[in-house]
Amino acid sequence: MASQLLNLVPADAYKLLVVLFLSFLIGLEREEHKISKGYAFGGVRTYPLIGLIGYSVAFLAQGEIVAVIGGFAVVGGFLMISYWHKAETARVGLTSEMAGLATYILGPLVYGGDFWVASSLAIASLILLELKAFLEGLAQRFSEEDIFTFTKFLLLTIVILPILPNQTLTSFDLNPFKTWLVVVAVSTVSYGSFLLQRLIKGKGSIALVALLGGAYSSTVTTVALAKRASVDPENSKRYVGGMVMASGMMYWRLIFLLELFNGDLSARLIGPFAVLGLVGVLGGLVLYLQKKAPVDPENVPATYPQGNPLELKAAFGFALLFLIISLLTRYIVTDLGDQGVYSFAAIMGITDVDPFILSLTQSAGQSVPLALASVSILIATASNNAVKGLYARSFGDRQTGQQGLYLLLGFSLMGLLPILQQIP
Repeated sequence: MASQLLNLVPADAYKLLVVLFLSFLIGLEREEHKISKGYAFGGVRTYPLIGLIGYSVAFLAQGEIVAVIGGFAVVGGFLMISYWHKAETARVGLTSEMAGLATYILGPLVYGGDFWVASSLAIASLILLELKAFLEGLAQRFSEEDIFTFTKFLLLTIVILPILPNQTLTSFDLNPFKTWLVVVAVSTVSYGSFLLQRLIKGKGSIALVALLGGAYSSTVTTVALAKRASVDPENSKRYVGGMVMASGMMYWRLIFLLELFNGDLSARLIGPFAVLGLVGVLGGLVLYLQKKAPVDPENVPATYPQGNPLELKAAFGFALLFLIISLLTRYIVTDLGDQGVYSFAAIMGITDVDPFILSLTQSAGQSVPLALASVSILIATASNNAVKGLYARSFGDRQTGQQGLYLLLGFSLMGLLPILQQIP
């Protein structure tokens, strides 16, 4: 029935309605701005008219780009007059004028049948206009150095990654493209957590910081929470719960990385890792909810290092560590056999387990049997949880340290149980 009604409506009339609707939404948002700020260019009538002018110009010129650009220049001239008027009154923002130009472009886009592009443009404009305060606050949370670091990393990722050879080189079967792709993936996950923690700084609870920190580094998070607990012993269970939650998040982070780099290995571990992650997060949450005293959000510890995880030094350092561990793993598999790999996995749990686990994703199913790789990963993660228990005992107060040690050791033993399913 609806399709039949649409067939009765001329195509140009339908396009006019789309332009009118999208431009009206932008005008409605600007009308609210005008009411709150005093003088501002346009509102619920002006912006729809601009959109209709854009469509009419494209319709009369049959889509000729020169005519569309001419109309764009004329509308831009009127918008410039508005800007001059605001400049005389010390209101020099260009947002409304730029929104007017975007509204004009909606008309030619809809005329050409690019409804998706026109709708996306209108929605993006509304989001940018409506989130002014949030975006300005966001800019204040990041320094120029952070932005420059992110720009350099994007340059290296976008420019260098595509030109790296995606093939094995040397007798060690090193793949430059996959090596750098591993660095990009790990840095992206870490940076996502880094950004979110920056955003909630002074507003988040221990639980939220623990979850975000676990997505970055559960080891760093455990140390940070243990140190904070030593000066806030009344909330011991909350900090211990945060440590367990961070360890649970480690398993979920690894699911993403395994799925990204080795689907076969991920298929063997996704079940156990999903369960372990759920047990860690829910178990930690139960402990966290047994709170005693309120925690000042300003005193919730940051669980990321002071340096930006996208710094080139950190990225190249991870790449070098990844290559070294990959070579060591290959040597151990060849010369020391399964027991040697298991021992190496236990040792790797003392530090960051990501380089070791990701090195196995590159060789699992080829030079390293899937069963050997999956068992080694389980050993490494269990070892890492045990070491975090020792960190909790070392850096926390007596009560927090003991609770953290016992719970993380228990979680470590639980993490070894899936090995029974992995051994052929």
